[in-house]
Amino acid sequence: MNKAILTFETFLQQFEKTLSKAASQKNPALYLYQNNARTPLFMLEGLAKLYSSIYNQKKISKLKEHFKLLEDALGAIDYYDSIARQLANNKKIPPEINQYLLAQTREKLQHLNELLIEKKWIGDNNQRLVKIRKKLKEINWLEDEKNIEEIKTFYGEAIYEIIEFTQTTNYHFDNMEEDVHELRRKLRWLSIYPQALQGCVQLAESKTKSKNLSKYLTKEIINSPYNQMPAAGDNHYILNLNKSYFLALSWIIAELGKLKDSGLTIVAIKEALQQTEAINEADALNKTYRMLGPKQIKLPVLLNEAEKISKIFFDEKNLENLVIGINKLN
Repeated sequence: MNKAILTFETFLQQFEKTLSKAASQKNPALYLYQNNARTPLFMLEGLAKLYSSIYNQKKISKLKEHFKLLEDALGAIDYYDSIARQLANNKKIPPEINQYLLAQTREKLQHLNELLIEKKWIGDNNQRLVKIRKKLKEINWLEDEKNIEEIKTFYGEAIYEIIEFTQTTNYHFDNMEEDVHELRRKLRWLSIYPQALQGCVQLAESKTKSKNLSKYLTKEIINSPYNQMPAAGDNHYILNLNKSYFLALSWIIAELGKLKDSGLTIVAIKEALQQTEAINEADALNKTYRMLGPKQIKLPVLLNEAEKISKIFFDEKNLENLVIGINKLN
């Protein structure tokens, strides 16, 4: 079996195992959410994004859409549920706010349950995985050497798309979701692709290190399991990424994530207030800040901090130095 198919199959089996158990549950969506189904879906979506670009085939693009639909649905559940749990013991938060967040969580769960049946993942006509595997076998996959060359090209293009994204706004962020969260999403794919590719991307030490990198190489980042690559195994060609710059990438993803989470908590409460009270956006925002207390950093400050760390990171050209090149293994 072709290595690309085997890579897909690794995560298809992981998801299939969870999906099979979910199908027997009263609430399949809840089971998927509580049992980390989002991780293999991220990997499958990443592979489909990568290979749909390399092969420019509708078959793979459709697979990407299927994986993304479920992953987005799980993400929507996580958004409301995680904030509801975060605020559950905060006595300053009125019950109706938590009730709204929990209601939204239930609504998103129901949406996913409907998708699972509609898109034939579960139910009497659960043929989605069968169809996915059939489509994968129909692709005329490249040989290993050409495949890794195309992966390198794709990865480089993904980097420069991110750089262009930041340059369009000159690192000025107005919106937590559209600016900060979107930039983090794009950066996060750069860390997902190497994990998804199951060994054909490895981290390599550089002989020379920039002094700018030291601030990113924290103990937490260095020891993160997300920065440990799958073993090269029987891959004959691998793409080497600079380890220090990859760790720097991990740092910016983590820091933007903290700012994003804090900001989206504010956004969620503001949304809940506007949906449950006759209140305009400005008043809802002020009321949100009063509820969260003086320790809560306000949105403009969070956005400004995201701008600051992003500008420094990109001015240092950390992404441009990420790719080392292709290495042939004996």
